[in-house]
Amino acid sequence: MSQLQPYSDTSLSPGASLTRQGRAISRIIAGAELSTVRVAAAAHVEDARIDAIDHVTNRAMQGVALVALAEAQLASAVPHAAGRLQLIANQHTMLMAGEVAGFSRRMPS
Repeated sequence: MSQLQPYSDTSLSPGASLTRQGRAISRIIAGAELSTVRVAAAAHVEDARIDAIDHVTNRAMQGVALVALAEAQLASAVPHAAGRLQLIANQHTMLMAGEVAGFSRRMPS
């Protein structure tokens, strides 16, 4: 079985082939490091987007819960207004859902 022999250009000095190999290795390493940094940066951006979506969604759910509580309290105090209160509460809920759904589309990528 044959043995692999290192490339050597006999027209160059012995150190020249090592220098060429060193530069090639440096380019490979630099390219790999750059790719790693790009992937890490993309992951960081996605983490920030997810955190922002979580925050907006949580805030919208809290708002909907507070409106639902107010609706229930007011409807028990004034039963004749229950239908109107429900309409207003439903409109609020739909607006909050629209804001949450549209938030991620409006965020910069």
